[in-house]
Amino acid sequence: MVRDALIAMHGVSVEIVEVRTTGDRVQDRALAEIGGKALWTKELDRALADRAIDCAVHSMKDVETSRPAGIVIAALLERADVRDRLVGAASLSAIRERGVVGTSSPRRRAQVLRARPDLSVVLFRGNVDTRLGKLAAGEADATLLAAAGLDRLGRHEVGTPVPIAGMLPAPAQGAVGIECRADDARMRDLLAAIDHASTSRAVRCERALLAALDATCHSPVGALATVAGDRVVLRAELLSEDGAEHVAGETSGVDGEALAADLARDLLARASPAVRAGFGG
Repeated sequence: MVRDALIAMHGVSVEIVEVRTTGDRVQDRALAEIGGKALWTKELDRALADRAIDCAVHSMKDVETSRPAGIVIAALLERADVRDRLVGAASLSAIRERGVVGTSSPRRRAQVLRARPDLSVVLFRGNVDTRLGKLAAGEADATLLAAAGLDRLGRHEVGTPVPIAGMLPAPAQGAVGIECRADDARMRDLLAAIDHASTSRAVRCERALLAALDATCHSPVGALATVAGDRVVLRAELLSEDGAEHVAGETSGVDGEALAADLARDLLARASPAVRAGFGG
């Protein structure tokens, strides 16, 4: 998608370099146990620093909030469907009593348990086919996958979308971001031309919320910013690890990063100790 956008906009020649990350290789443990989101970025960061590549393409929800000083998020493509899809059941309420849901996401785990405290959650990692294979093998009754990822793979028929009202997505879910070296003015200019302005504004607001919360890959947090004209509406919720407690809020205004900082302070001030335990480092 990024290659095609650059060619369409500039007529440049683009070579795709595949980089296999630690996150791709290690599939039997949760990210939080083995290094967090850096497992998806460190090899690409190194390739940028070594000038082996000119830009790196990421699923932005997998990019840690604090990035190396020499790397910038130069563009974001237009955001896809931000929702999760439930696979294996028509809805959370339709899963059998004391059923099992597979996921590796602390957010999804907490949201599932908040809605259905009788359920059990087991670790599911791997690509889409790996997770669907585990589901087919009976390791769980249902699983949750990002609608955007399924759609980009042409798997439009897989799963049932979960309404935003019932499950806020991960910050930056559905967004493809492109990073480059901060000192590479030519690449920054090329990428700026394919940046989708409202997506960029929304995703940067959501990432600012994560930074203000001092959230980590352990933190159960859902957030969604939407842009209408010159205003941003930001909704967010923080949950305890077991989903038993949560706090939610919404704000709107013109300065997305200021909104994010204000909402983070409000949420943490109202959060219970069990919820706050997931934030602050």
